[in-house]
Amino acid sequence: DISASMECGKIYGFRGQNGSGKTMLMRCICGLVIPDNGAIIVDGDELGKRISFPESLGALIENPGFIEHYSALDNMRAIASIKGIASENEMREILQEVGLDPDEKKSVKKYSLGMRQKLGIAIALMEKPEMILLDEPFNALDEKSVKLFRELLIEYKKQEKLIILTSHNKEDIESLCDHTYRIQSGQIIAE
Repeated sequence: DISASMECGKIYGFRGQNGSGKTMLMRCICGLVIPDNGAIIVDGDELGKRISFPESLGALIENPGFIEHYSALDNMRAIASIKGIASENEMREILQEVGLDPDEKKSVKKYSLGMRQKLGIAIALMEKPEMILLDEPFNALDEKSVKLFRELLIEYKKQEKLIILTSHNKEDIESLCDHTYRIQSGQIIAE
């Protein structure tokens, strides 16, 4: 029972308690889960019918998986090799933008929760996708990192990206988003 239309150049926020359906909604929008009924249409194409997933998508959903013995940059290189879109310079630049050192040789296994979250964000953004889905992106980030990340999202909005965020924190959503939705038990209860 979720019905919403979203357009590029805006930030949309879904707020709700743990277990409210935010992550499942993100999985559906990514094409990882096909809804039992209803449809998700991206640029006129229905997910699960004409396309399997949005063509230009960057996503951070729940706990991202990394190659634990690789550095941040090596993890990015491995993922970037799939599509071949992000250049070495772009990967290094986005790591710096989220507050990670691209020359850090430390393995991801030794990263704090906040550093892992920053790497997940960097991976979601590295190919400069048209659609950006970020599930609880502020989790484990310190105040300075939250401020930096908010500024980065505003810059992406100016570049006409479609940004969809989830959070259980009202302030995270309302301070950044053009449109906000409150979700409970898989339904929008307020807009």
